[in-house]
Amino acid sequence: MPGITMDGSRNYIVSGLERSGTSMMMQILHSAGVPVAFDNSRLADENNPKGYFELEGGKIIGRLMDGTFSLDEYRGCFLKITAYGLKYLPPGNYSIIYCIRDIEEVLNSMSKMAGTVDDDRDATRKAFVKMDASRKNLLKGRNDTTVLFMNYNDILSSPEANLKSLCEFLEIPKNFLSEMRSVVDTSLYRQRGRL
Repeated sequence: MPGITMDGSRNYIVSGLERSGTSMMMQILHSAGVPVAFDNSRLADENNPKGYFELEGGKIIGRLMDGTFSLDEYRGCFLKITAYGLKYLPPGNYSIIYCIRDIEEVLNSMSKMAGTVDDDRDATRKAFVKMDASRKNLLKGRNDTTVLFMNYNDILSSPEANLKSLCEFLEIPKNFLSEMRSVVDTSLYRQRGRL
């Protein structure tokens, strides 16, 4: 598949709360030939059968915090950085896809992945809702950032319309829609509603 060339002056990021569909979004981009940066530090498993598409096993945030991660090396391609890490992005030139998912499904998925029951789910919910709102406001308030909010649940229910919006945001040809659509797998939609 011929690759798509992105703006080499920008950093592209897929973000959102953990378990909000960030891996699926990276897979969608990769399927269309959009440059994405990932390695084999975190392999596919039962929680993400198609892969995590992460760089350095998700340790980028720690390196952003201490200033040792060079975003300059990754201009023109997508990185996955979960919501917590967004506040450590230095001034730059960003296009960010921020993934949103029903909070109960996020919590269900996190519990399943951890293999534990959250004894204080209400407090966890409040913390994640607060962080999610904070990051959305942060992105809206940055003058060096363009952002597209993509809803995981909406992508599964109406993939065509949502993927067209993604193509428009990235200014990439819509003739890649069939490849992108093939990644959207409703059989992997396993955490619905409250446990």
